[in-house]
Amino acid sequence: MMIVALVLFLLTYAALLLLPKYRAYIALGVALIFVVTRMMSVEKIFTVEWIPNWNVLMMILGTMGVVALFIESKMPALLADVIIDRMPNVMWATVALSLFAGLISAFVDNVATVLMVAPVAVTVAKKLKISPVNIIIAIAISSNLQGAATLVGDTTSILLGAEADMNFAEFFFFQGKFGLFWICQVAAIVSALVLLFLFRKEKQHIHMDEKTVVTDYLPTVLMLGTVLLLIIASFLPIPDAVRESVPINGIICVGLFLIGLLRNIIKKISIKSVIMELDAFTLLLLFGLFVIIGGVEEVGIIDKISQIIQNISGGNIFVIFSILVWISVALSAVIDNIPYVMTMLPVVTIIAQSMNIEPYVLYFGLVVGATLGGNLTPIGASANIAGLGILRKEGYEVKARTFMRISVPFTLSAVLVGYIMVWLIFKPAGMPMFG
Repeated sequence: MMIVALVLFLLTYAALLLLPKYRAYIALGVALIFVVTRMMSVEKIFTVEWIPNWNVLMMILGTMGVVALFIESKMPALLADVIIDRMPNVMWATVALSLFAGLISAFVDNVATVLMVAPVAVTVAKKLKISPVNIIIAIAISSNLQGAATLVGDTTSILLGAEADMNFAEFFFFQGKFGLFWICQVAAIVSALVLLFLFRKEKQHIHMDEKTVVTDYLPTVLMLGTVLLLIIASFLPIPDAVRESVPINGIICVGLFLIGLLRNIIKKISIKSVIMELDAFTLLLLFGLFVIIGGVEEVGIIDKISQIIQNISGGNIFVIFSILVWISVALSAVIDNIPYVMTMLPVVTIIAQSMNIEPYVLYFGLVVGATLGGNLTPIGASANIAGLGILRKEGYEVKARTFMRISVPFTLSAVLVGYIMVWLIFKPAGMPMFG
């Protein structure tokens, strides 16, 4: 059964890579095979053991809905307008918009962030009669950078939170140390300096004549409310038995989305566009992958992968950490980081247990590498594809060489910062610097 599961798993990966338009159907189809062959028991899906998976799906669904309402309110566009109006030239406007996109994407899906901020950049470029290519690329890769900053920043962060049992607050401060949020901010500052150097010749003056008008502030309240309630839920003295059996974060996210939806229905505001923004494709893909990874874990493949990594590294934690970071960067440049992270998180757990260490330094290295690695290539992240799609509609076909002229120095500088900081902050106590 282990051989059958491994073959199915590898075929699934290949199909996900080669047939991106059919990923959800592929994952569901293979998941059904795992269930029918009893490599994964269907009963397990409805037990307490699967609550973390349901929590992930509900969080993603809820944040999708709140983000759709937030975008529709035009508040992000107004914030972008205000930022641009305070910048002296195109170089500073590009960097400011990039940092703004990054900060927004720490709380909002990366693709949604690009769809919010990129149109503002296109408008600016048209007014100045310049190409929007560089600005859009900078916005896309910056939105990916901050995906690991918070619990709701990216699907990979939500998966990390479920595997490591981390709450919203622990992304800011973990075990009394600076968390992933601050590591991402340092990486953002360093990569912003890279952008300043790359765009040092873009000195055209800039000014916004008209600013976006916002008339609906409830979505902003819901957005801030999501963050605030997730923080409060982190600190409430809720018994472990309740946390393990109730998808608290998922209920918060879905609940606030339903409030916004209900308000629109009562006020007779169309909800069609909001519903259309809910990405059922991604939710079905995740559900299918949860079943597949569960089956792979049950037949023992996860254990085997962890043993191989330990054998290659000779049991050296720093070597294992380095392998996880840089292999994650390389693989995420060409494959979807969601199935990759979903596969590797339980591998990291097994490695840490077998070596009798806390797994967090390996968890964080994995997620930093996988989240940022997608920035290397035009197809490495959905936000990059979305940004290039916007440019294509404007008549700009961007070559991989043009994209990577910006993305490679940006990504390598950000990953290097994350790599060094994660190790220095979270390396096992008493361990030498590089051993």
